[in-house]
Amino acid sequence: MVYSVAIAGASGYVGGELLRMIAQHPQLEVKTVTANSNVGEKVSVLHPHLLQFADMVFAPTDAATLAGHDVVFLAMPHTKSAEVAAYLSPETLVLDCGADFRLESEADWVKFYGGNYAGHWNYGMPELLVEAGKQKQRHNLAGAKRIAVPGCNATAITLALAPGLSEILLEPTDIVSALSVGTSGAGRTLKSNLLASEIMGSASAYGVGGVHRHTPEIEQNLRHASGRAVTINFTPALAPMARGILAVNTAKLVPGTTEAQLRAAYEKAYGSEKFVHLLPAGQFPSTSSTLGVNTCLMGIAVDEHAGRAVIVSAIDNMVKGTAGAAIQSLNIALGLAEDTGLAVNGVAP
Repeated sequence: MVYSVAIAGASGYVGGELLRMIAQHPQLEVKTVTANSNVGEKVSVLHPHLLQFADMVFAPTDAATLAGHDVVFLAMPHTKSAEVAAYLSPETLVLDCGADFRLESEADWVKFYGGNYAGHWNYGMPELLVEAGKQKQRHNLAGAKRIAVPGCNATAITLALAPGLSEILLEPTDIVSALSVGTSGAGRTLKSNLLASEIMGSASAYGVGGVHRHTPEIEQNLRHASGRAVTINFTPALAPMARGILAVNTAKLVPGTTEAQLRAAYEKAYGSEKFVHLLPAGQFPSTSSTLGVNTCLMGIAVDEHAGRAVIVSAIDNMVKGTAGAAIQSLNIALGLAEDTGLAVNGVAP
C-alpha cells in the first residue's frame, strides 16, 4: 500500500529533510506541500537539491489543503502545530516535528514555552526505555494516530543516559551535558548570530542557565527510563558546522560501578537496535559519521578520578534528531518494517 502524504511547513529545513527522506521510502507519496510566506513558489526555489519534487508548488496551510491525506507531517513553529492539528481528521496519522505535544506536564509547558498547553501525544523515540526500563517506547507507537517527534538535543542526551539510569548505575542528580550543535538546529529563519560572518571559525553557547526548552523533555524521558526524578544541566553551543550534534554527557557513578557493568547495560539496551550503536571500548563518535543517516553512535568512558561516567553521543540533528525519527515512528505506527526508507550507512565527510 502507498500512503498519501502532506507536509505542512515544507519550506523549512525540517520540511526539506522530510522530502529528501520520503523520496527514499517505497510506501510514501508526497501529494501536498504547504508553507506560509512562500505560498505559490516551487519547491526548487528553496530545495534545489530535491529534483523529484522540483515542480511542486507550496500551497497555503489550511484545513481544505491538508484534508484527505493518510499522513500529515507538521514541520512548523511552536504553537502553530497545535492550531493545525485541531482541524485534522482523527483517522489521519499526524506527526508533529515541533514541541507542541512533547510534554506531559502543563506546568512545564507554561514555564518553558508559555501560552496554552495543547496536551501530550505518543512520543516518537522508539528506543526510549520506559516503565523504569521494563519495555521500550516503540510498544506505544504501534497503531498510533498522533505522534510527537522528539527534540534533537533531547534525543542525543536521552539515548546516551537512559540505560545507565535504568540499571541504577548512574545517580539521577548532578547530570551535566555539553553539546556542540550545527546551525541548522536553529531553523531557517535569519538570525543575526547565525550569519556566516558570525559563526564561521567560532562557537557560541545559548540556552545557558537551565532555560533551554528541551530541559523538561529530557528530564521527562529519563524519569520514564529510571523510575526516579532526574535533574540535568545541559548547555548547547552553536558550532561552525551545518548539521550534527555531539553531546558529552557526564553523571556520577553509583559507588562500586565498573566500566564493564556500564558497557553491559548499554549493550543490553541497544544490542539489537538498528539505529543506536555502542562503539568498542576506547572509541568515541564524531558527527561526520552520522551525516545523512538515522543513526546515534556513542562511546563510554569512566573517569575514576571524578567518579563519573562519560557517555559521548553523536547524531545528525536533521535525521535521527528530527526527520528520521519521524519516519521511523511512522513505520511502526503503520505496521511497516521499522527501517523502511531509512539508510543505516553514514556518508563520507
